[in-house]
Amino acid sequence: MNLSNFLKTLGPGLIFAGTCIGVSHLVQSTRAGANYGFIMLWFVIAANIFKFPFFEFAPRYVQATDNNLLVGYKKVGNWAFYLFFILSLLTMFPIQAAVTLICTGLFVNLFGWPFDHVYMVALILAICCTILLLGRYPLLDKLMKAMILFLGISTIIALGAAIIKGGAAQPEFSNKFVWDGVGVAFLVALMGWMPTTMEIGVWHSFWTAERAKQTGYKPTLKEVLLDFHIGYWGTMVMAVFFVSLGALVMYGTGATFSNSAAGFTGQVIELYTKSLGSWSHWVIGIAAATTMFSTTICCLDAFPRVFREAVIIINPQMVKKKDMLYLVWILLVAAVSVLIIGKFLYRIKVLVDFATILAFLATPVFAFINLRTVTDQHVPEDKRPSKGLIAFSWLCILLLAGFGLFFLYWRFVLT
Repeated sequence: MNLSNFLKTLGPGLIFAGTCIGVSHLVQSTRAGANYGFIMLWFVIAANIFKFPFFEFAPRYVQATDNNLLVGYKKVGNWAFYLFFILSLLTMFPIQAAVTLICTGLFVNLFGWPFDHVYMVALILAICCTILLLGRYPLLDKLMKAMILFLGISTIIALGAAIIKGGAAQPEFSNKFVWDGVGVAFLVALMGWMPTTMEIGVWHSFWTAERAKQTGYKPTLKEVLLDFHIGYWGTMVMAVFFVSLGALVMYGTGATFSNSAAGFTGQVIELYTKSLGSWSHWVIGIAAATTMFSTTICCLDAFPRVFREAVIIINPQMVKKKDMLYLVWILLVAAVSVLIIGKFLYRIKVLVDFATILAFLATPVFAFINLRTVTDQHVPEDKRPSKGLIAFSWLCILLLAGFGLFFLYWRFVLT
């Protein structure tokens, strides 16, 4: 493999990783370790493995066809395209609200915001809209990569310090995971966004296509998949670190996470200060807030772009109004998110769990659509997944769907 050509390919996988390291890592992974200890590592790793093929299909499809996945869905059939459209419409608002709420909590902690927190929500989304509509996102994108790198290094150092100190759990403490309604619901919430929500596969296909246009270089399938593997498995390693940090610093101490956004995010930052010292409070706070801000603005940009493209695919004449479509979608997403957060401002775990459970239940459907698209006859045969990967994909779909049905049975039949 030519290094120079690979460097022209490198990028979409890193953006994918940057988008992943948000609620699923800072919130859900840390909660998992704090609540149940290291046993949660197995579930985090399993979620990444079971979802791997369906995210991998996104860059594979772009390299094979020079089109994004939305176009692929339409070629497979209206059923695939509109099913994705409807499911994405249902999950879009809770996802945006959840990431914005975590971002709000971090900024409230950072600046000691004295007013109602919903005003901070509105301010953050207003700033995001302004940046995106003025086209200044590329600068923030570079800043995001730097902050995520810093947060990653800080997490590794904090974890190392926590390991040296040893776990904080009391010797007599034991909180084993139990397969009851509470335990299953927590698992579904944890795995719903691990490493991220499935819609981001479509975003990744957009990023891959855009990278090729930017560099003028059409990468090989091997190069595209290497870029993906670096980003994908890197996010899994970071999730393992967050689970471990929560397990070492909070598990068995009797401490529980707050239900308010400001309280919860303050406790997450405290995990670092306990390991690194009080000097790290501001440094980690800025890194975490910048990371979540980048995730917030990335979602606020991606959802309108995807739905704009979907509308244009449905009615090609709307391409003349693409700027207006983007404006309408971005304002709609921002406005509805503010309304949702207003209802869940002091029930952060309820909102996050709802969004992640909804995402998990939709995962098998998105997974099937991606598998059906990448194996369709319009995809060159030599670019389709191997028979082994296809068989593994079916196994993953069955496991994901089975666990989802298991949760629904437990939730609505046994309780």
